[in-house]
Amino acid sequence: MIVDCAIYRDGFRESVTGDVGSALASVRDQPGAFLWVGLHEPAEGEFDEVARELSLHPLAIEDATEGHQRPKIEQHGDSFFVVIKTVAYTRPTSVTLGEIMLFVGADFVITVRHGPANPLAPARARLEEDRKLLSEGPGAVLYTVLDEVVDTYTVVAHELESDLMDLERRIFTRRGGDHTEDIYTVKREVLEFRTAEDPLLPVMQELVKGRIRLCANLSDRFRDVQDHLLRMDQQIDAHNELITNVLTAHLALLGRQQNEDVRKISAWAAILALPTMIAGIYGMNFQHMPELKWPIGYPLALGVMIGACLMLYRRFKRGGWL
Repeated sequence: MIVDCAIYRDGFRESVTGDVGSALASVRDQPGAFLWVGLHEPAEGEFDEVARELSLHPLAIEDATEGHQRPKIEQHGDSFFVVIKTVAYTRPTSVTLGEIMLFVGADFVITVRHGPANPLAPARARLEEDRKLLSEGPGAVLYTVLDEVVDTYTVVAHELESDLMDLERRIFTRRGGDHTEDIYTVKREVLEFRTAEDPLLPVMQELVKGRIRLCANLSDRFRDVQDHLLRMDQQIDAHNELITNVLTAHLALLGRQQNEDVRKISAWAAILALPTMIAGIYGMNFQHMPELKWPIGYPLALGVMIGACLMLYRRFKRGGWL
């Protein structure tokens, strides 16, 4: 559905009173004016009407309708098509991906949003407050949307970093338990986040180099967004490497803990085996056995058992087995 539609002239917003076609005709009569139509998960017929009025490329229309595209930028005649992945974070450790697709022409911008992440109302409000930036035309819309999305990347990356630090503390707590599943959960979310931000780097390179004519005047602003994205990419690489190291260390700790458990079980088995052997021998009920007629035979056997067990316990304790 159409969530917002407005005309922008000389840095000011004007409401659209008619349909998209009449609004587009009005902005084409004035240099510097443009139409911004925002849609959120539009119905097929609704988007077809907008696409027909603006003569959008059929392949770009198909991508915008179906969604699930990688971040990219494509030139189609006098307009271009941009796909941006959006991210949202919800606890515990869940990264949700969405998409924003922009059709940018000399006098129009169409934004198609899929998923709940990164609503564009804050970006539109921010742009409307900056008349100087707004006067740059449709390219300013693309810059503002990219800047808002990359800022959200920063927030989500910090949340993932917090989860990773918390997981690391729990893992290295003595006898912290098996956290292998938790580690793979965080790693999966980091990799999913990376599928959103990493393919956006080539898109930013195209914009920074000024290869898109409509955005050539905003290269410095796009370079600033690219710098933020590069730092984010390095941070995500560091997170991914740290998770791999944490997993390796965790498996080593689990192996060491299992060895300690086996040693303890073996030590107690050895301690209990000695009195069991003595009791088993004296339980054979042979007639001619030593000490059977001694008055102190029974307490002597018990004493030997206890003394031997204490001696073994002391030896195992010194050796670190207990």
